[in-house]
Amino acid sequence: MLNQEAYSSYHSVNLDAQTARASPVELVLVLTDGLLEELARARGHIIGKRYEQKANSLNKCTDIINGLSSSLDFDNGGEVVANLGRLYEYCAGRLYTAGVAMDPALVDEVTTLLTTIKQGWLGVQAKNG
Repeated sequence: MLNQEAYSSYHSVNLDAQTARASPVELVLVLTDGLLEELARARGHIIGKRYEQKANSLNKCTDIINGLSSSLDFDNGGEVVANLGRLYEYCAGRLYTAGVAMDPALVDEVTTLLTTIKQGWLGVQAKNG
């Protein structure tokens, strides 16, 4: 148990260090990486029929998606931001269904969508230095 606590503590400090100096795009990428990691855990919990861990994991994923969505500038972002908001909403809905149906394929679908979104953010980051 101590090793898990030590890892969590290290992970928290490391995440704090990453976010303290991050640009908005870098923050989105850090959150997206964390989301992709948690999606992999959620998928494993579904396959392993670990119901409580699955629920906790999917809740974390939904919280991160909601955080990403709430950071969007709907007033000034135009159609791209509106579409991204709808895509985040769709992903959250698919994760809810995945949890109820115990269907790892739905988690895979969300992982694919979010990986594509991440590639877009990496493109924005590369374009803006």
